[in-house]
Amino acid sequence: MTRRSISKRAAVVTATTALALGTLGTVAATAGPQRDAKPSKKQIAALFDGWNAALQTGDPAKVANRYAPDAVLLPTVSNKIRTDRAEIIDYFDHFLPNKPVGKKVETIVNVLDSNSAMDTGIYEFTLTDPDTGAKRVVEARYTYEYEKRGGKWLIVNHHSSVMPEG
Repeated sequence: MTRRSISKRAAVVTATTALALGTLGTVAATAGPQRDAKPSKKQIAALFDGWNAALQTGDPAKVANRYAPDAVLLPTVSNKIRTDRAEIIDYFDHFLPNKPVGKKVETIVNVLDSNSAMDTGIYEFTLTDPDTGAKRVVEARYTYEYEKRGGKWLIVNHHSSVMPEG
């Protein structure tokens, strides 16, 4: 091999190595920070259990803590749409004396991405009349839309309506 071909070959190897390293650096730089993994459907469905447990405390503020500050609540037993924390607390001030105990009958969860999901289906509530102690069961359709904010899953939209055939 001549000195010229050795120099040419060394230049090609050097250029190829530089190109490869540059490409790897670009890929690493554009990949950005690693995104959170998507939650499982089971994890999203279990958010209802936390909300239901908050109901059991009888404290409207604890229930409202499960909602984002800008959440919308279309409640089961009120015609008024609730669009802020004070209105959500007001609803639960009137609902919680009935000692509601929720139970899902059917649930369909859609995980949209690592920070948003929906849980829709049918649930029933056992309510206790505060004056008589009489119990009744109310079956309703529901939709919970969740967003992960500041590392915490919060309800951003909650719609609940009594079953029309009920």
